Amino acid sequence: MLREKLHAELGGISKTLECPSLLVGGIEDHVHLLCRFGRTITQAEWVKEIKRVSNAWLKEQSRDYADFEWQGGYSDFSVSQSNLEQVRNYIANQEEHHRSTSFQDELRALLLKHRIEFDERYLWD
Repeated sequence: MLREKLHAELGGISKTLECPSLLVGGIEDHVHLLCRFGRTITQAEWVKEIKRVSNAWLKEQSRDYADFEWQGGYSDFSVSQSNLEQVRNYIANQEEHHRSTSFQDELRALLLKHRIEFDERYLWD
């Protein structure tokens, strides 16, 4: 299945950037990468490179993806060692989780829970 191949590709790209992935998962409208972050790249550079390389890879897989583009924005969160297993389980159970909660509602709740200010106009580009 293409989703599993894409997740493997994303993990490989991240490893190449010296940010080895612990788990990659997601559903149709978003992806999660749990990685150990390297010391030689900023988060913005990492996301830009992940998107650039995987976008090219995806287009090579099928003409169906000729017009594919990742959204412009992204969310990036640190995870403490004490919460690592909880985050792993969350990523591993994406399909089940999103049967009851949309990605948009989930991100809003997460931002509110951690008191991160946001403007809806810029979340969903």
